[in-house]
Amino acid sequence: MNPESYAVCEKLIPPTYVQQGRESRRVRENKVRHLLEQRKWPEDSWDEETIELLLRELSVMDSNNFQGNCGVGEREGRVASAAVGRRHYGLAHGIGRSGDITAIQPKAAGSSILSKLTNSMALDVLHMAGVRSAASCFVVPMATGMSLVLCFLTLKQQRPRGRFIIWPRIDQKSCFKAIATAGFESIVIENKLEGDELRTDIEAVSAKIKELGTDEVLAVFSTTSCFAPRVPDRLEELAMLCKEKDIPHVVNNAYGVQSSKCMHLIQEASRVGRVDAFVQSTDKNFMVPVGGSIIAGFNREFIDKVGQTYPGRASASPSTDLFITLLSLGSKGYKNLLKERKELFTFLHEELAKVAVKYGERLLHTPHNPISMAMTVNKHDVDDGKALTELGSMLFTRCVSGARVVPQGVSKEINGHLFQGFGSHSNAYPSAYMTAAAAIGMTREDVNLFIKRLDKTLSKWKGSKVVNNGH
Repeated sequence: MNPESYAVCEKLIPPTYVQQGRESRRVRENKVRHLLEQRKWPEDSWDEETIELLLRELSVMDSNNFQGNCGVGEREGRVASAAVGRRHYGLAHGIGRSGDITAIQPKAAGSSILSKLTNSMALDVLHMAGVRSAASCFVVPMATGMSLVLCFLTLKQQRPRGRFIIWPRIDQKSCFKAIATAGFESIVIENKLEGDELRTDIEAVSAKIKELGTDEVLAVFSTTSCFAPRVPDRLEELAMLCKEKDIPHVVNNAYGVQSSKCMHLIQEASRVGRVDAFVQSTDKNFMVPVGGSIIAGFNREFIDKVGQTYPGRASASPSTDLFITLLSLGSKGYKNLLKERKELFTFLHEELAKVAVKYGERLLHTPHNPISMAMTVNKHDVDDGKALTELGSMLFTRCVSGARVVPQGVSKEINGHLFQGFGSHSNAYPSAYMTAAAAIGMTREDVNLFIKRLDKTLSKWKGSKVVNNGH
């Protein structure tokens, strides 16, 4: 309410009561003003009432919520369902304009402010998480795969002769399909087995660049977060190679924001070599619904061009979800989640190792993977895919989600390319295995329940006595 309205209220009830209410409102408004002025991620969390107050204030700035508005265009932010309107806080115009997803939308001043604030806070997150020299980023309403497509298409404008994308193999379909969807040819580089780990073959990447010719290579496409026994790529060495050869470098950092190690790799790679863009999922790193990602980089001009490549306006939902979540957590809350995740990684590693020993298996030694881990799985002398598929099904029916059972010898064709040993990031990994990950939001109770269910499942699946480990 404005001062005149408060003055009228004082005629209805005692002025001291009005002043108390006015002061309560002022505290919330001061938080909003500070956010607008500083455009920085608040350290302390906001309560839901303050967040919703801001969302409503922004919403009334959009033309579809103007009193007496007369819309005669084809897109006027009309919403037929009241439930849908409430779900989006009345924000119906989306973000951006037809030529640039980051541009100001004349009909949606409130939504445009929300988008600008979200992008600014997202950059704060990346700085806090370890990529301190990131220059720019924006939230895009597409998951990681399609956001990578956007980056590749932007690079095509700069490198019209580029046809090939060199990609150290990671058996995740959306990564590979992103290359084909963008209209480029994948050059799959097999990983090197070092101990239990699958690591980047830098020599093979370099040789392939020489064979194809630098002008024909659109980009090197590397990965940070991945399922063990695959570990993050040797980003620094790839970045130095890209800088030397003047070839763009795009990093798939899908769920790497939650890992200080993954973020450090990106930061150091940008320092010693070349990184044009790195892309991360909003749902995997910030616990929001699927549908958004953050495209970031170290050259503001290039990231602006990526935003200009996006055709048309865009949904504001992923930005709104991230906006609400970041304010709800505050930087303190998010830092605590990162700390807890790291501690739970150690706890899960210890407990999974115990189960492995109990059933005559072993936890694979993958020290370079900070999120995922894997243990071997064998059933007597049987090592066929059917038995391992059965194990995966048994875990799933016991409400264990996210664990992946990877058999040997599986072949899969994707977009005309045949992957031998698909799922294991290698043509012939030495053993079948099961993966588990310690991701942000996991609790100690989740770990305990998973270990308990895995123990019972393995006992039934193996159908034999456990190994006598001296206890």
